[in-house]
Amino acid sequence: MTASQQDKAAAFRALHEGEAFIIPNPWDAGSAKVLEALGFRALATTSSGFAFTHGRLDGGVTLDDVAEHVRALTSTTGLPVSVDLENGYGADPADAARAIAAAAAAGAVGGSIEDYDPAGHMYGLDHAVARVAAASEAARALDLPFTLTARAENHIRGNPDLGDTIARLQAYEAAGADVLYAPGLRTTDEIRAVCDAVGRPVNVLARPDLSLREIADAGATRISVGGALAWVAVGAFADAARRMLDVGDFSALGVRVPLGEWLA
Repeated sequence: MTASQQDKAAAFRALHEGEAFIIPNPWDAGSAKVLEALGFRALATTSSGFAFTHGRLDGGVTLDDVAEHVRALTSTTGLPVSVDLENGYGADPADAARAIAAAAAAGAVGGSIEDYDPAGHMYGLDHAVARVAAASEAARALDLPFTLTARAENHIRGNPDLGDTIARLQAYEAAGADVLYAPGLRTTDEIRAVCDAVGRPVNVLARPDLSLREIADAGATRISVGGALAWVAVGAFADAARRMLDVGDFSALGVRVPLGEWLA
């Protein structure tokens, strides 16, 4: 393992010990470079945004695809990179462990494992805990302080049961997760309830109706945006293209960006 990856891993771990920070989600190497140039201190991949770059929906890429993506990001940016590893690309605990090892081998210093299966169901608690425990064991076997995030998915999978979310996150903490994450929390009261119930840093998915200060004051340490930045970019692109096609309006093409500064 290179010293540079060791340094990134230590820096990433240290971020979770200070004030709340934003960890934005690039979808390719260029967007990662821009986010680094703008001053962010760490990056996380987005499974949906990355799948879009392959012309696929979320869940449509493989672990090999993701490892190649991570290598592209970590060779392009000097920032720590954490990886959305979805369900570990397999239901077994060994699959979760394999995904952690693959992410680290590609240069990442963190990764998340979720408790939702692409077949369309949440894993039972015992099975989900075994998966987190296997991922934690794989992370601890590395020769760097890899940061494992465990995700409780029910708030974005049609079962916004806060009690179940908290019980799952508490169990994942006991199984060895370093960071806890329940995407889809809607209010500061929900965020505060989760943060008060666990002893590890909590990641929160940003919402348009909540500010960084409100999320941080509710107790969260890390704020990510998922695929949202990718959709902001894709939305602007599609709007400009639609106006070109529908009314022959090229006015949106006047945008200029400082690529020399961002990609230097």
